[in-house]
Amino acid sequence: MAKIKISSILLFVLIIAIFCWCISSVSSGQSKRQKENLENSIMRSIANCYALEGSYPESLDYIKENYGLVYDEDKFYVDYRASGSNMMPGVTIIEIKE
Repeated sequence: MAKIKISSILLFVLIIAIFCWCISSVSSGQSKRQKENLENSIMRSIANCYALEGSYPESLDYIKENYGLVYDEDKFYVDYRASGSNMMPGVTIIEIKE
């Protein structure tokens, strides 16, 4: 009788652990897609700016103001390094862990 209770408890704990792992896995995948989407949006905005204005944007704020870039600044840090108006800026996106 005691072995059945222990087996039931262990099975329950195992199911909970698998459930938590699945939730974590889905969340991690979603975060990765958000980061990829942000990177694509920034690169598209940079290319649009260069095509329309003939120069690369001087700052990330310029892209936000003139090309409508919006992202969760509490979740992602974007390092934007402009090297000049005719050189592609460097963009690094870092996910901020809570």
